[in-house]
Amino acid sequence: MSSSSPKRKQRSESGGSASGSPAAAKRARTAEREPVATPHPANPDIPGDYPRPKLAHELKEGQPGTLTGRPVRLYADGIFDMFHFGHAKALQQVKEAYPNVEMIAGCCNDEMTHRLKGRTVMVDTERYESLRHCKWVDEVLTDAPWVITDDFLEQNRIDFVCHDALPYADTSGEAGDGDVYTQLKKRGMFYETQRTDGISTSDLIVRIISEYDTFIRRNLQRGYSAEEMNVPWTKEKQVQIDMAMNEARTALTGSVAKAKAKVSEVKDKMAGAARQTKEEVESVFRDWGAKVDALQKGFLDVFDRESPLRCQLRQKRGELLRAASNKLKSPRDLLLQGGDDDGEDGGGGGGGGSSGGGGGSSS
Repeated sequence: MSSSSPKRKQRSESGGSASGSPAAAKRARTAEREPVATPHPANPDIPGDYPRPKLAHELKEGQPGTLTGRPVRLYADGIFDMFHFGHAKALQQVKEAYPNVEMIAGCCNDEMTHRLKGRTVMVDTERYESLRHCKWVDEVLTDAPWVITDDFLEQNRIDFVCHDALPYADTSGEAGDGDVYTQLKKRGMFYETQRTDGISTSDLIVRIISEYDTFIRRNLQRGYSAEEMNVPWTKEKQVQIDMAMNEARTALTGSVAKAKAKVSEVKDKMAGAARQTKEEVESVFRDWGAKVDALQKGFLDVFDRESPLRCQLRQKRGELLRAASNKLKSPRDLLLQGGDDDGEDGGGGGGGGSSGGGGGSSS
């Protein structure tokens, strides 16, 4: 606990008087408070004749609550069931109300709470322990009273009581005016804190009740029995049937999702194969087209007028024609050649005759 014995000693020394009587100490503590009779700036709805404690900026050095004075002891009470951040923020406001604060948290026990307010989720020992683990709390008072009395204030050396300003119904009937804090407000011993909207123990319980079946199912899945949760047998079986149906629905949904994924996968593969086949066919046709173009171009190149082949053929043909022209005569030459052949044949005949005549003469 952060409220150490040196602080207690400092408090008792500053709170006492020369005579040391309890009455003198009470008068000294009352004088130290010096409440200001003015509406609280955070809540002008509080009547103006209700004095309030000084705020931190209104204190003078050496007064209780300052770093040079004794710690001011602030008390905040409550049930603190299902301790949540709304509780913690309220206690934080108390701890940070002044520079030097001893923050005291009071918590009512189960017997009183169940009788005057209602059933709690957590037992009193759990609620006490939750407060002890809150960093804003210096001291925890267990079995706190429902209505704060002067004897309780003096016994615990409490300077101011802290709570939000909304009237808190006195179901015990001890206060007599309906609000357990009315007398403290009138005496200037009430320090107002602000509630945290959107969070309360009642809100949390409503959330659980509104999701009753969900939380039964949750705890059944975690191994709790219906008897442990005080759930009727019929309700347990209903929830178990719902769980089985949900599991079957989930399994079916999963199977359908897997089947759809498989179909989609097959479609993708078929589409990929079709694209690949199409690309291969297009590639073959492109290759064939390129080969046909190359063959056609080669054919044209071979038989073109200026192609090497045709040039060679023309050259060879010219050579053959020239060779043939050298061997063959023109018609005139042929005629002239024929006349020469005839004269040569006639002269030979006459010579023969002479030869014959000569022969005759020789005979």
